Parts: sequence; structure tokens; C-alpha cells
Amino acid sequence: MKRIKIAILISFGFIVLVVSLSLWAHHKGKKPPEELQLPKIAFEGADSRIENIHFVEEKQGNKTWELEAKAVQQYQGQNVMVLEDVKVTFFTRDGRTVTVSGNRGKVNQDTKNIELEGHIVINSSEGYQLKTHSMTYHHQEKRIRTPDLVELDGEQIWMKGRGILVDLEAQTVKVLHGVKTQWKAGKKG
Repeated sequence: MKRIKIAILISFGFIVLVVSLSLWAHHKGKKPPEELQLPKIAFEGADSRIENIHFVEEKQGNKTWELEAKAVQQYQGQNVMVLEDVKVTFFTRDGRTVTVSGNRGKVNQDTKNIELEGHIVINSSEGYQLKTHSMTYHHQEKRIRTPDLVELDGEQIWMKGRGILVDLEAQTVKVLHGVKTQWKAGKKG
């Protein structure tokens, strides 16, 4: 939580510095380089808004997760961040990754729990892809859940059902109800 707040404060400081330098350069008759894209900040409803963000959490020098979003709105009173066009990558201890993307979401800064909705796609480094409408990530348990319809597709299997539980630590996936499975021709294992 402190890292996220520090990252936001550093981002604001960086933005103020870039804007100040740009104004100074413009005032001196020089144009800033074209590749310099200033993040837009708006204060509408939320306590703050930042566009094009990238957060990384590390523990003992190893990445545990990485979050990218087109825009973030911060609500300090609720300690919540609302995200647009979200991509979260989780890193397991053995070097595997699980990437989750969706249209919009919410992160609780105290618990680090994440809720996403709208065209959710989960990709694993093993080549599996899962599609659903919404999902929640419980940080303390390291689990992803949804009660919605899901479709899982991989090299050897296609599966469809309702509800899923993904345990990132145990590296298991459970489709909870109405499971339909189709094995694909090819490798056996």
C-alpha cells in the first residue's frame, strides 16, 4: 500500500517537473522534444486521475505482480483505485506468469484485492487462455475467481463451464459447474 502511494506521489512530482520544464522551454522559445508525452491529469469526481500508469510490486528482489492501466482514478477516502484498460501480470516463485486483462477494474489499496470486469482474458505462460466477463483476485490467498461463464483453451484441451477458481500458488484451475471438455488431437501428457 505504501509503495502504491509513494509511486503515485512520485508520479505527481514527475508530472509537475515535466510540465514546469516544458513551460520553461516554451517560454524560452524552444519546443520540447516531440516524443515527450505528458500524462493528463483531471480532477473530476475522483481525488486524482493519472493516465498510462505502470506499477510493480517486488518482494525480496523478485517481482510478485505488475499492473498497467490506461487510466487510474484515486479515491483517497475509500482507499480505492478505479482502473481503465487494465493488464495485471502475476509472477510465481518458479518463474511462470499469469496475465489478466480487462476493460475496467478496482484495486483496494489496503488489501491489494483486485476486481475486473468486461472482456476478461487470462493467459498463462504455459499457453492456456481463459475468457470470462468478470473476476476477482484475492491477494492474500493468491486466487482468481469468477462465478461467470468461462472458456478455457490450451494446446491439448478446450473447456467450458460456469465459475472458476485459479490458485496461483498451487497452480491449479477448477471449473466449478456445468463443465464441458474436449481433448484436442496432438501431444499426450
